[in-house]
Amino acid sequence: MTHDHDLVLRPTAAQTAAALAPPPGRTGGDLVVETLRSLGATTVFGLPGQHALAVFDAVGRCDLRLIGLRVENNAGFAADAYGRLTGEAVPLLLSTGPGALTALPALAEAAAASAPVLAISSQVPSAGLGGGRRGHLHELRDQAASFRDVVKSVHIARTPSQIPSVVAEAWESALTAPHGPVWVEIPEDVLRADTLIPEVTGMDATPHELAPRPELTALAAHWLENAERPVIIAGGGVIRSDASKKLRELAERLNAPVVTTFGGKGAFPWTHPLSLQSWLEDRHMTDFLEDADVLLVVGSGLGELSSNYHTFFPGGRVVQIEADLGKLESNHAGLGIHADARLALQALLETVSERPDPGAPERVRSVLAAVAERLSTQDVTLEQSLLTSIRSALPPRSPSFWDMTILSYWAWSAFDAKHPNTMHSAQGAGGLGYAFPAALGACVAEPDTPVLAVSGDGGAMYSLAELATARQYDLDVTWLIVDDGGYGILRAYMTDAFGGRTTGTDLTRPDFVALARSFGVPASTTTPDTLREDLKKSLATPGPSVLVLPATLTMFAPTHLA
Repeated sequence: MTHDHDLVLRPTAAQTAAALAPPPGRTGGDLVVETLRSLGATTVFGLPGQHALAVFDAVGRCDLRLIGLRVENNAGFAADAYGRLTGEAVPLLLSTGPGALTALPALAEAAAASAPVLAISSQVPSAGLGGGRRGHLHELRDQAASFRDVVKSVHIARTPSQIPSVVAEAWESALTAPHGPVWVEIPEDVLRADTLIPEVTGMDATPHELAPRPELTALAAHWLENAERPVIIAGGGVIRSDASKKLRELAERLNAPVVTTFGGKGAFPWTHPLSLQSWLEDRHMTDFLEDADVLLVVGSGLGELSSNYHTFFPGGRVVQIEADLGKLESNHAGLGIHADARLALQALLETVSERPDPGAPERVRSVLAAVAERLSTQDVTLEQSLLTSIRSALPPRSPSFWDMTILSYWAWSAFDAKHPNTMHSAQGAGGLGYAFPAALGACVAEPDTPVLAVSGDGGAMYSLAELATARQYDLDVTWLIVDDGGYGILRAYMTDAFGGRTTGTDLTRPDFVALARSFGVPASTTTPDTLREDLKKSLATPGPSVLVLPATLTMFAPTHLA
């Protein structure tokens, strides 16, 4: 009897011929590149360092496209965005020690947002591993340990023969739900070593599917179809699993209102009669969610922002669909379904019955009207008008990337993303400097689509070097910098919390317009009145551009306090 696991794929005549006569001068670096190409990679991000040069040499001799940024963290943000938009594993090439460590914040954001970044780092030569005493440049006692608690998985190759399998294993991990960044580490001498290993072909790293258990979806379907006031919270997992259409179909079958988290923007149509939009930092919305007798949470851990700063306490049953096992019931007890959002929603659609509820749209209109009434009592016309101008100027399918700045905080709640996977921010890990380099990655992923980045002047200072990258690759990005002379949101927090005192929040900054022009990037100053037309013109003009908006913005009044 022949068993499936006994079957061995026989090499073709061409594969045999190629194996017997590999190209001369190949190294461990070539094995890395050949494996990436065999797995389907077309583009890599990163910047070289002494110990990683053999990988970059191999990239230079193949057809992979290298997008070289100026700072490792920014390269990580660019790879993150490329992965979010394409759903592909994205190689991020890093050097040893300082170069690798500089990418840590970007990998933390990728982990929080489930972006499949494949970080491949060099290491000091093998003889220097383990003790930190050899005195190699960039040497760390245990480099991988710095990343182990940040990335999804760590993979180490110590010989050339290990490289293809290690890279493929990491690739599979990055793309298995929940997606996430992974770490591959290879010593310099292994990357430089000549190899007799034939060219890498036919690599397979198919990610495992994470399907729900049927007894769980059966119970969830029973609860939902018999609920009186079901509500759905849609998180970033809906976006990552490309499940927006299934979400809409389920919501309409159940007549269940849907609110999207800040990471799930665009997962449900903004103007749909069942859309609660994204007003999660509003007590009216919190009360509405607490009143649900069955709450279906899809692709969200209900963390700090999604739970209105942990002031949200569900009053009914909770069903949580989550691919990240550690997030199941991590904040609220309920029926946890460990599964990919798309597969779990499909299982519910195959089980749940139609639930008539003609009053659901009116309940949605009522809570949104209460939110609007609250805002009407505050002096926030400027902030609302800026979002209106941006939405009007930005093409519906254009991706936008938002830094940690006041206008972005507004956008989380109030901006209509129009389509799934088109609005992204750094709210997962919350680091500054995300928007512009991430937008550059999006430009590479979707080269025929204009991309918008929104930063404050404080966050913009993290990314100024990448103006050179935008110009070098002629990327179609418009960078809107809202200049209020410092870290505006931190200034507001300190003013409120410390009797009006602020420390370290006011900044000396450059003439952003002149600076951008010195890189060869067109730039100009805009105003609230001219923003719409200026932004529309910039987005319609190929290549990079910068708009600077001098404005001091305020947040809407805190509403997470009862």
